[in-house]
Amino acid sequence: MNAKQTMRYFVPSQTGAGRLARAGQAITRAALLLALLCPLATQAVGYRLPNQDPDAIARGNAFVATADNPSAIYYNPAGITQLDGQQARAGLYLVSGGYTYDAPNGKEYKADSAYQPVPQLYYVISPKELPLSFGLGVYAPYGLSLDWGRNTSFNTIAEKGKLEYISINPVVAWKALPTLSFAIGPTINYSKAKFERAIGLLPSPPFPAEGGHFSVEGDGWGYGLNAGVRWQPSETLAFGINYRLATDVDYDGSSSTTPSPPLPASVSTTASIHFPQFIVGGISYRPSDNWNLEFNLDWTDWDSVNSIPINHTAFGNTALALNYHSSFMYEFGATRQLGRGYFASIGYFYSENSSPDKYFNPIIPDTDLHLGSLGGGYRGTRWGWSAAWHFGYNPGRTVEGSPVSMTGQTADGRYHVFNNGFNVAVTLKF
Repeated sequence: MNAKQTMRYFVPSQTGAGRLARAGQAITRAALLLALLCPLATQAVGYRLPNQDPDAIARGNAFVATADNPSAIYYNPAGITQLDGQQARAGLYLVSGGYTYDAPNGKEYKADSAYQPVPQLYYVISPKELPLSFGLGVYAPYGLSLDWGRNTSFNTIAEKGKLEYISINPVVAWKALPTLSFAIGPTINYSKAKFERAIGLLPSPPFPAEGGHFSVEGDGWGYGLNAGVRWQPSETLAFGINYRLATDVDYDGSSSTTPSPPLPASVSTTASIHFPQFIVGGISYRPSDNWNLEFNLDWTDWDSVNSIPINHTAFGNTALALNYHSSFMYEFGATRQLGRGYFASIGYFYSENSSPDKYFNPIIPDTDLHLGSLGGGYRGTRWGWSAAWHFGYNPGRTVEGSPVSMTGQTADGRYHVFNNGFNVAVTLKF
């Protein structure tokens, strides 16, 4: 449908009310089909957020075989059997988007790159009389947001999306042998999402000259599983595996359009979003007491994310095609002990793109991404701290053949990424 056809479609009949109501329903339905994809995260790994602790981030997230602080609850819960007594760790991750879009007409648009806070909390207890360790983690494995503003050339596809996703993850780890540990625990996940976009090309009058606006929001719960294995056959070698079960979150909420009237003010909306399984394997090599080198291979089953089922009280059931493809992250890191409890780390990882051009959406501007990182900290008898910085870079992804909106807009063009993230954490041992 081209722009002229779209305009004719929305012109009210002489009788007015019936055609106008049908137009409002059509606008809402089309917006819903787009919206349920868009409230997701703006990461280069689909909508995952793999950065959950500064010790790991500084090492390019190569931490599954090391897993030697309370954040092991996320990276590999089998690692908590290395920890004595009780330990609590609190962290804060600050990350900016850093996305720029070059439209085919030569105009450049930048997304809001304000830093967004992501908290992390972990607690571990290892009773001396048992070969068991227990942990509880509260963290955000998915999320963040992106705001392109209201004046881009794809504003009827997407303007602003936000996903909040919190996991509560109790775990139990068993030290089956002095060199071998297993762990498992449920994940209890709460998520909230919101998406906004323009409607555009409405006849004026009766609509305002700037067109209409659409938003949808909802929340829901989902349940999953987190498991890990760690084997250290010698002082120099350790192996780790972390597996996270797929989770489906059912969202209940509402969608609204403005101006209202004549458009529908608010209608009930439900949807289900699939968060895929992933598995991470790694090997840590310690050539001496002062060095720890690790490589991880991280695979996410994005092939299982084919569509998003949608239910709207006015229009029944439908689905939005996504057709992602599975991808890897290749992670490498090194840590050097500096003496007196201090250490420094450096890392790199490469993340593959998961979203094909044919289904590309600018709220999830997925690209191949290079990430570099560094950091350091201190580990003492009773307390410790660590800090890390990373950057993500892609010189440009050219998108061609992306979906066409009802007004004829596409997300075709070139997308650039340069973002920054900082993470700090403090550990208390008692």
